[in-house]
Amino acid sequence: MHGEYKVPGGKLVVVDVDVIDGALANFRLAGDFFLEPDTALDDINAAVNGLPAETDAVGIATAVREALPQGAQLLGFSPEAVGTAVRRALVTAPGWRDFEWEIVHDKAVSPRLHLALDEVLTTRVGTGDRRPTLRIWEWDESAVVIGSFQSYRNEVDPEGAARHGFDVVRRISGGGAMFMAAGQIITYSLYVPAALVQGMTFADSYAFLDDWVLQALRSLGVDATYQPLNDIASPTGKIGGAAQKRLANGGVLHHATLSYDIDGQKMTEVLRIGREKLSDKGTTSAAKRVDPLRTQIGLERSAVIERFIETFRGLTGAVDGTVTDEEYAEAEALVASKFSTDAWLHRVP
Repeated sequence: MHGEYKVPGGKLVVVDVDVIDGALANFRLAGDFFLEPDTALDDINAAVNGLPAETDAVGIATAVREALPQGAQLLGFSPEAVGTAVRRALVTAPGWRDFEWEIVHDKAVSPRLHLALDEVLTTRVGTGDRRPTLRIWEWDESAVVIGSFQSYRNEVDPEGAARHGFDVVRRISGGGAMFMAAGQIITYSLYVPAALVQGMTFADSYAFLDDWVLQALRSLGVDATYQPLNDIASPTGKIGGAAQKRLANGGVLHHATLSYDIDGQKMTEVLRIGREKLSDKGTTSAAKRVDPLRTQIGLERSAVIERFIETFRGLTGAVDGTVTDEEYAEAEALVASKFSTDAWLHRVP
């Protein structure tokens, strides 16, 4: 069996392995990483050989780490990356190029319709009725999008939101509130089959599904990194964050919002940002936590989006697509029955 895992921000890890009598055998590690001393490669191979085939990624990483000679240097990969690559080999997990992809960059719609489209399109990818898709959001009104499990009253100042013209909506994924001022953010959604992230831990899948964005940002001169669990950042501050929802039918929604520009004062008047969260991030100002792309690279928002599309197309071979009339109609119905209702918005008071 053969498995590959591209370390987010790092190197490619490639493994080949057999399973004989329930144990891993003939294990061979390769890749474009750096490893010193050379003999440590043999130590890693020996550590994996003989492990029970059901050993999870954490167990494999532990065995590799314990086998490394003192002072060994692993550059561009880690024992955890080896564990992930092995698990992906054992489930024969596909890579980006094993699917036919679409890129959708359609008309501007309301934040509520965007959230409904996320649910509709993820469901359709899970059932095989839509190809895996990258969708770039466009909208003409501002909104606060709170996570599925967040408390409305703890996260939003209703008076501040109304004063500044921000709608308040709730999405199906977890995570924190997104301050989405019209024209000041870049939001995208990935709708993928669960097979693409097979063998990965939940945390690894976040970084894996956003690695193409890091590549795009670096090509624009931004020293972008991924900070677990779900933040995209640069040395000068946070750029954005991601969230996921996995459906029972095998569809996976992964979406992220990146700050292109920001009005920090307005954000603090619309959101209730707790002192504990700010303390955890090592800062006393919510606005200072964020370093928007406009100040870092000076390009128009449309130019940044175009680079994102170019990078994703180069990785996946994606073709241009669109949301169908039928999908829009289904999403509109879902807005009426779910996303515009008080029952959904206040499901966590």
